[in-house]
Amino acid sequence: MSGRIWIGLALALLATAALAAGPGAVRKQAEASMLVTGQVRIEPDGSVSGWELDRRDTLPEVVTELIDRAIPAWRFEPVLVDGKPAKVEAAMSLRLVANRLDDGDYQVSVRSSYFGDDAKGSEGMVKEGRADETVHAIQMRPPSYPPQAAKAGIRGTVYLVLRIDREGTVDDVFVEQVNLRNIGSERQMDLMRAVLAKPTAAAARKWTFAIPTAGEQAGNGYWSIRVPVAYMLDGERDAAYGRWETYIPGPRHRVPWDDGEPDPNAGPDALIAGGVYPAGKGIRLLTPLHEG
Repeated sequence: MSGRIWIGLALALLATAALAAGPGAVRKQAEASMLVTGQVRIEPDGSVSGWELDRRDTLPEVVTELIDRAIPAWRFEPVLVDGKPAKVEAAMSLRLVANRLDDGDYQVSVRSSYFGDDAKGSEGMVKEGRADETVHAIQMRPPSYPPQAAKAGIRGTVYLVLRIDREGTVDDVFVEQVNLRNIGSERQMDLMRAVLAKPTAAAARKWTFAIPTAGEQAGNGYWSIRVPVAYMLDGERDAAYGRWETYIPGPRHRVPWDDGEPDPNAGPDALIAGGVYPAGKGIRLLTPLHEG
């Protein structure tokens, strides 16, 4: 089945689920989306010498062609090993979206990315550095599904940024973004995001972590991490790898304690739910994710 047909099926499902929102609202909000993972080899000068996509044969052709066209033009900030630029292989996670255009055609693009040793692959494997050099979880009891959200069939992913203090407790919680798999009016969607965000942030305040005791981050006063939390109904699973799914991106908010320069290519929605990711510590892509 061609990539165009896959996109058409996904957008048809979106439209069927959102008739009450009106065609104008659906056209503005609805996207089909998927996460694609793999590995990329980065040379000491930041150029790319090779890449692999996980389970390439399960991906729509329109997706593999787009990625294969884009990657050769990528240039990364050189990765330092022992203070010197080095050749490395990094895990990558890419968020792709398909938008319906006014003429009825579809535009596929790479929305956001994450590159780093801790990016999660499609088989659930996580490449990590030394445990004593990174923040990792001790206790992360998941939030309960809000009863009103479950009853209404509200599904989505809450992207948190946590500030971890030197005791390994959560000093502050910020909801950076909430993406939904439901469509409604702007007011309805604001309420749905709030219904998911509030219990997620409350649960996160009780989590505990082990902090770095070695390496260059050991002396930090605090550490920032990203944690995506997905809400799915009983018996529901994430879309199979290589399949489009309903995707309604929420507004992304600036983390108040982060005064660094935002990375235009990175985004929390390129992270897979269930992981713990260092905020602002991934390998940095200097060029656009794709042209056109």
